Parts: sequence; structure tokens; C-alpha cells
Amino acid sequence: MSILDHKIDFAVVLSVHNANPNGDPLNGNRPRQNYDGHGEISDVCIKRKIRNRLQDMGEPILVQSDERRGDAYRSIKERVDANAEVSEFAKGKKQNNDMYAEAACKAWMDVRSFGQVFAFSGTDVSVGIRGPVSIHTAVSVDPIDITSMQITKSVNAVTPKDPNKKSSDTMGMKHRVDFGVYVFYGSINTQLAEKTGFTREDAEKIREALRTLFENDTSSARPDGSMEVHHLYWWEHSSKLGQYSSAKVHRSLKVQRKEGVSDAKSFADYDCIVEPLEGLRVQEYAGI
Repeated sequence: MSILDHKIDFAVVLSVHNANPNGDPLNGNRPRQNYDGHGEISDVCIKRKIRNRLQDMGEPILVQSDERRGDAYRSIKERVDANAEVSEFAKGKKQNNDMYAEAACKAWMDVRSFGQVFAFSGTDVSVGIRGPVSIHTAVSVDPIDITSMQITKSVNAVTPKDPNKKSSDTMGMKHRVDFGVYVFYGSINTQLAEKTGFTREDAEKIREALRTLFENDTSSARPDGSMEVHHLYWWEHSSKLGQYSSAKVHRSLKVQRKEGVSDAKSFADYDCIVEPLEGLRVQEYAGI
């Protein structure tokens, strides 16, 4: 496997239909919005979905969500302590932060992709790893409309004090985005790839995870088919630093409503146009 030796930029265009793509816990779990009314999906949420897809593909992942964990460990520390190759550099005569970081990058794909901070209470370990894969927050092309509905449960979660009344926990709210097209961007840095051992094969796995981002991601807030990746754009530069800045590459993608469409209701109401950049070819992949 060869270390990645050329810069990569990418962009993902996705749609949301009657789903909550990323609830805001500080706003009653309503779908995230910026001050202009455009919908948002945080980079942390996107990285979580990428990790889940990599885990589905059989890759070793350090930061596993509890409901999707594939081992008996309930925390990052437990998972780290159980890895002999990593933990041997944590203390004693062999303590070495550089070797610790190198072993962690070899052990877990998400560490060598996104980086990780290793700092646990009660230990002398304090290691920060910067990963080569960076992800932007996804933002909707147009402002989104949010529908809220009140829901009830048919049974009390706890016994009410008054047996003739339902307890307050039987009532709740559910929110959804009626429809929206979102775009997010990202890059893979070659200098950081050299430090973490991120390979060209790893980049291809990240690409596949992005293309299939919402597979096996069903929940009550995101029913099957309510979120879909339509296009993945993948720019591979010819050098480590790249022919163009990431900002210029990302700006070359234009996602906009078709002329004459005032109220978009489906992805067919949008155009995706990539302006060519001399000497830089873009590969386009369709979602599944």
C-alpha cells in the first residue's frame, strides 16, 4: 500500500425528504439551521456516518457509537487499553508519544483519517494526532421548511401519581425537513497523510463511504430512502500541494435551482454544473 502522494478535493450533493438530517439538542432537536434559514448538517454528524460506513465495510474503527459497536468495549479508553501494540508505548520505559501515535494510526482507520486526541485521566498519555481528511458542514442550497408535529405514546414510561391521568412523558414533538438539497465539501491533505500513514487505498475507501453515506443509517427520524446521495465529485490533483486551492476547486461546483423553478420539490428541480479547471479532471460518482 502506497502513502497518498497527491492532494484530493471532493464534494457531495445530497437530498433530504421528510427527515431530520441532524437535530440540534439546544433547540428541541429541530433540524439545524443557520441565521439565513438554510439547513445544516454538522461535520461531526457527517464523520459519524463515514465511520459507520467504514465499520460496515470491515475497517477497524476506534470511535464507535455505542449502539453500533462491534466489540465489548464501552469507551475509547477501554478500546485503546485492549490494544497491546498501542498501550505498550503509554507508560514505563517504552513510553513514547510518537510511537504511540504511529501505532494508533496503524490500528484504526478513523484515527489515521480524521485524527484523534488521546488524553485520559489517571494516565500520562497526552497525544494529539491531526488527520488528513477534513470535512465541511453541509449547507442547504435554499432555505428549508421545517414541519413539527406533536406525538403521543400509547403507554406511560413511568407510573403516574394520578392513575386517571397520563404522565407528561407520553407527549413529545417530532420535526422534519420537508425537502432540501444540501452540499458539503472536503479535502485530503498529503502532508498529514504522510504523518498518519494514510494510503491511496484508504482514500478509495473514504470515497466509497461518501458515495454510500446513508446506507444502513435508518432511524425514526431518517426513514429508509428519506436521505440520498445524488452526486460525489472527486478531484485528484497531480501533485502533493495541488494545482489549485481547495477553495477554488470547491467553487467550481455550482448547485442551483433550474431556471423557472420557484418552489423546488425534488432533486430534479436542480442543476449541478462543474466549471472545468485547466489540468484538473473531476470524477463524478452517483450514489446508490
